[in-house]
Amino acid sequence: MLGVPGAGKGTQGDLLAHRYGVPRISTGEMFRQAMQAGTALGQEARSYVERGELVPDRIVVGIVRERLARPDCRRGFILDGCPRTVAQARALDAALVGMGRALDAAIHIVVSEEEAVRRIAARRVCQRCGAVYQGAAGLRTCRVCGGQLVQRADDTEETARRRLAVYHTDTRPVVEHYRVQGRLVEVDGEGPVSRVFARICEALEKRGLRPEEDVRPERRAYDPATEPGGSGR
Repeated sequence: MLGVPGAGKGTQGDLLAHRYGVPRISTGEMFRQAMQAGTALGQEARSYVERGELVPDRIVVGIVRERLARPDCRRGFILDGCPRTVAQARALDAALVGMGRALDAAIHIVVSEEEAVRRIAARRVCQRCGAVYQGAAGLRTCRVCGGQLVQRADDTEETARRRLAVYHTDTRPVVEHYRVQGRLVEVDGEGPVSRVFARICEALEKRGLRPEEDVRPERRAYDPATEPGGSGR
Protein backbone atom coordinates (compact mmCIF):
# COMPACT_ATOMS: atom_id res chain seq x y z
CA MET A 1 0.00 0.00 0.00
CA LEU A 2 1.51 3.31 -1.14
CA GLY A 3 0.41 6.93 -0.80
CA VAL A 4 0.92 10.10 1.21
CA PRO A 5 0.26 10.01 4.97
CA GLY A 6 -3.52 10.15 5.35
CA ALA A 7 -4.24 8.57 1.95
CA GLY A 8 -6.17 5.74 3.60
CA LYS A 9 -3.65 2.93 3.21
CA GLY A 10 -4.54 1.36 6.56
CA THR A 11 -8.30 1.54 6.03
CA GLN A 12 -8.14 0.14 2.50
CA GLY A 13 -5.52 -2.42 3.54
CA ASP A 14 -7.89 -3.76 6.22
CA LEU A 15 -10.68 -4.10 3.66
CA LEU A 16 -8.40 -5.88 1.19
CA ALA A 17 -7.10 -8.22 3.88
CA HIS A 18 -10.69 -9.18 4.71
CA ARG A 19 -11.58 -9.66 1.04
CA TYR A 20 -8.57 -11.82 0.21
CA GLY A 21 -8.33 -13.67 3.52
CA VAL A 22 -4.74 -12.62 4.26
CA PRO A 23 -3.14 -10.56 7.06
CA ARG A 24 -2.50 -6.83 6.81
CA ILE A 25 1.00 -6.20 8.05
CA SER A 26 1.48 -2.65 9.33
CA THR A 27 4.93 -1.58 10.42
CA GLY A 28 3.38 1.53 11.96
CA GLU A 29 1.19 -0.55 14.26
CA MET A 30 4.16 -2.78 15.12
CA PHE A 31 6.16 0.26 16.19
CA ARG A 32 3.27 1.72 18.23
CA GLN A 33 2.83 -1.60 20.06
CA ALA A 34 6.56 -1.70 20.78
CA MET A 35 6.46 1.88 22.08
CA GLN A 36 3.52 1.13 24.36
CA ALA A 37 5.33 -1.95 25.69
CA GLY A 38 8.48 0.10 26.31
CA THR A 39 10.74 -2.32 24.41
CA ALA A 40 14.22 -1.34 23.21
CA LEU A 41 12.88 -1.18 19.65
CA GLY A 42 9.97 0.93 20.78
CA GLN A 43 12.21 3.42 22.55
CA GLU A 44 14.43 3.70 19.48
CA ALA A 45 11.47 4.13 17.12
CA ARG A 46 9.64 6.68 19.31
CA SER A 47 11.95 9.62 18.61
CA TYR A 48 11.55 9.16 14.86
CA VAL A 49 7.78 8.62 14.85
CA GLU A 50 6.93 11.57 17.09
CA ARG A 51 9.02 13.92 14.93
CA GLY A 52 7.22 12.66 11.83
CA GLU A 53 10.45 11.14 10.48
CA LEU A 54 11.06 7.72 8.94
CA VAL A 55 12.26 4.87 11.13
CA PRO A 56 15.70 3.72 9.84
CA ASP A 57 15.74 1.05 7.12
CA ARG A 58 17.70 -1.44 9.22
CA ILE A 59 14.89 -1.57 11.82
CA VAL A 60 12.00 -1.66 9.36
CA VAL A 61 13.33 -4.30 6.95
CA GLY A 62 14.38 -6.67 9.73
CA ILE A 63 10.92 -6.59 11.32
CA VAL A 64 9.13 -7.08 8.00
CA ARG A 65 11.36 -9.97 6.90
CA GLU A 66 10.69 -11.77 10.18
CA ARG A 67 6.94 -11.15 9.94
CA LEU A 68 6.62 -12.47 6.37
CA ALA A 69 8.16 -15.77 7.45
CA ARG A 70 5.24 -16.54 9.77
CA PRO A 71 2.69 -19.22 8.76
CA ASP A 72 -0.27 -16.84 8.30
CA CYS A 73 1.55 -15.16 5.38
CA ARG A 74 1.87 -18.33 3.30
CA ARG A 75 -1.20 -17.51 1.20
CA GLY A 76 -0.33 -13.85 0.85
CA PHE A 77 -0.30 -10.55 2.74
CA ILE A 78 -1.13 -6.86 2.52
CA LEU A 79 1.94 -4.77 3.37
CA ASP A 80 1.32 -1.30 4.82
CA GLY A 81 4.12 0.99 5.94
CA CYS A 82 7.00 -0.67 4.13
CA PRO A 83 8.76 0.05 1.87
CA ARG A 84 9.05 3.77 2.53
CA THR A 85 12.39 4.28 0.78
CA VAL A 86 13.89 2.87 -2.39
CA ALA A 87 16.51 1.13 -0.24
CA GLN A 88 13.71 -0.61 1.67
CA ALA A 89 12.01 -1.54 -1.61
CA ARG A 90 15.18 -3.13 -2.94
CA ALA A 91 15.78 -4.94 0.35
CA LEU A 92 12.19 -6.21 0.30
CA ASP A 93 12.59 -7.40 -3.30
CA ALA A 94 15.70 -9.32 -2.29
CA ALA A 95 14.03 -10.81 0.80
CA LEU A 96 11.06 -12.00 -1.24
CA VAL A 97 13.32 -13.55 -3.89
CA GLY A 98 15.09 -15.42 -1.11
CA MET A 99 11.70 -16.73 0.04
CA GLY A 100 10.69 -17.70 -3.51
CA ARG A 101 8.00 -15.02 -3.60
CA ALA A 102 7.21 -11.69 -5.29
CA LEU A 103 4.75 -8.84 -4.95
CA ASP A 104 1.65 -9.07 -7.16
CA ALA A 105 0.91 -5.34 -7.09
CA ALA A 106 1.88 -2.04 -5.46
CA ILE A 107 -1.30 -0.03 -4.86
CA HIS A 108 -0.79 3.74 -4.96
CA ILE A 109 -3.75 5.62 -3.42
CA VAL A 110 -3.70 9.16 -4.79
CA VAL A 111 -5.11 12.09 -2.73
CA SER A 112 -4.31 15.81 -2.58
CA GLU A 113 -2.05 17.09 0.19
CA GLU A 114 -4.80 19.26 1.68
CA GLU A 115 -7.15 16.28 1.88
CA ALA A 116 -4.40 14.22 3.50
CA VAL A 117 -3.76 16.88 6.17
CA ARG A 118 -7.50 17.23 6.85
CA ARG A 119 -7.85 13.47 7.36
CA ILE A 120 -4.84 13.18 9.65
CA ALA A 121 -5.92 16.09 11.86
CA ALA A 122 -9.41 14.56 12.24
CA ARG A 123 -8.16 11.05 13.10
CA ARG A 124 -8.70 9.71 16.62
CA VAL A 125 -7.52 6.55 18.43
CA CYS A 126 -8.98 4.70 21.43
CA GLN A 127 -6.73 4.85 24.49
CA ARG A 128 -8.04 1.50 25.71
CA CYS A 129 -8.20 -0.86 22.71
CA GLY A 130 -6.28 1.04 20.01
CA ALA A 131 -9.15 1.21 17.47
CA VAL A 132 -8.61 4.04 14.97
CA TYR A 133 -11.38 6.27 13.63
CA GLN A 134 -11.23 8.40 10.49
CA GLY A 135 -12.92 11.83 10.34
CA ALA A 136 -13.79 11.57 14.01
CA ALA A 137 -12.75 14.94 15.43
CA GLY A 138 -16.16 15.30 17.13
CA LEU A 139 -16.33 11.71 18.44
CA ARG A 140 -15.35 11.16 22.08
CA THR A 141 -16.07 7.49 22.85
CA CYS A 142 -14.90 4.27 21.15
CA ARG A 143 -17.73 2.23 19.59
CA VAL A 144 -15.80 -0.99 20.24
CA CYS A 145 -14.98 -0.78 23.96
CA GLY A 146 -16.28 2.57 25.20
CA GLY A 147 -12.79 3.94 25.82
CA GLN A 148 -11.79 7.58 25.38
CA LEU A 149 -10.74 8.71 21.89
CA VAL A 150 -7.67 10.93 21.65
CA GLN A 151 -5.48 12.48 18.98
CA ARG A 152 -2.08 10.81 18.60
CA ALA A 153 1.00 12.99 19.03
CA ASP A 154 1.96 12.40 15.37
CA ASP A 155 -1.53 13.29 14.05
CA THR A 156 -1.43 17.08 14.40
CA GLU A 157 -1.56 19.33 11.32
CA GLU A 158 1.99 20.54 11.94
CA THR A 159 3.40 17.02 12.15
CA ALA A 160 1.29 15.96 9.15
CA ARG A 161 2.90 18.63 6.97
CA ARG A 162 6.39 17.56 8.11
CA ARG A 163 5.51 13.96 7.26
CA LEU A 164 4.34 15.03 3.80
CA ALA A 165 7.68 16.78 3.20
CA VAL A 166 9.53 13.61 4.25
CA TYR A 167 7.25 11.55 2.00
CA HIS A 168 8.12 13.57 -1.11
CA THR A 169 11.84 13.30 -0.39
CA ASP A 170 12.12 9.67 0.68
CA THR A 171 8.98 7.74 -0.23
CA ARG A 172 7.66 9.19 -3.48
CA PRO A 173 10.57 7.56 -5.41
CA VAL A 174 9.24 4.14 -4.28
CA VAL A 175 6.19 4.72 -6.51
CA GLU A 176 8.48 5.04 -9.51
CA HIS A 177 10.43 1.95 -8.41
CA TYR A 178 7.29 -0.17 -8.76
CA ARG A 179 6.14 1.66 -11.88
CA VAL A 180 9.35 0.60 -13.63
CA GLN A 181 8.75 -2.99 -12.47
CA GLY A 182 5.24 -2.92 -13.96
CA ARG A 183 3.64 -3.62 -10.58
CA LEU A 184 2.13 -0.20 -9.90
CA VAL A 185 -1.66 0.17 -9.61
CA GLU A 186 -2.78 3.81 -9.18
CA VAL A 187 -6.23 4.59 -7.79
CA ASP A 188 -8.07 7.84 -7.02
CA GLY A 189 -8.26 7.88 -3.21
CA GLU A 190 -10.74 10.74 -2.75
CA GLY A 191 -14.41 10.15 -1.98
CA PRO A 192 -16.20 7.64 0.31
CA VAL A 193 -14.18 4.70 1.63
CA SER A 194 -16.48 2.20 -0.11
CA ARG A 195 -16.03 3.90 -3.49
CA VAL A 196 -12.24 3.94 -3.19
CA PHE A 197 -12.30 0.26 -2.20
CA ALA A 198 -14.41 -0.58 -5.27
CA ARG A 199 -11.86 1.20 -7.49
CA ILE A 200 -9.00 -0.80 -5.96
CA CYS A 201 -10.82 -4.12 -6.36
CA GLU A 202 -11.67 -3.35 -9.97
CA ALA A 203 -8.05 -2.44 -10.74
CA LEU A 204 -6.74 -5.61 -9.10
CA GLU A 205 -9.25 -7.84 -10.86
CA LYS A 206 -8.19 -6.37 -14.19
CA ARG A 207 -4.73 -7.73 -13.36
CA GLY A 208 -6.23 -11.15 -12.65
CA LEU A 209 -6.00 -10.81 -8.85
CA ARG A 210 -9.30 -12.23 -7.62
CA PRO A 211 -9.97 -13.59 -4.12
CA GLU A 212 -10.08 -17.36 -3.80
CA GLU A 213 -13.41 -18.40 -2.28
CA ASP A 214 -11.86 -21.23 -0.26
CA VAL A 215 -9.41 -18.96 1.59
CA ARG A 216 -11.65 -15.96 2.23
CA PRO A 217 -12.83 -15.48 5.82
CA GLU A 218 -16.52 -15.67 6.68
CA ARG A 219 -18.19 -12.55 5.36
CA ARG A 220 -19.72 -10.02 7.71
CA ALA A 221 -21.26 -6.62 7.22
CA TYR A 222 -18.56 -3.96 7.23
CA ASP A 223 -19.52 -0.31 7.22
CA PRO A 224 -16.43 1.93 7.19
CA ALA A 225 -18.60 4.90 8.12
CA THR A 226 -19.60 3.44 11.47
CA GLU A 227 -16.75 1.07 12.35
CA PRO A 228 -13.16 1.87 13.25
CA GLY A 229 -10.93 1.77 10.23
CA GLY A 230 -7.24 1.14 9.65
CA SER A 231 -4.42 3.47 10.41
CA GLY A 232 -5.41 5.80 7.60
CA ARG A 233 -1.76 6.03 6.60
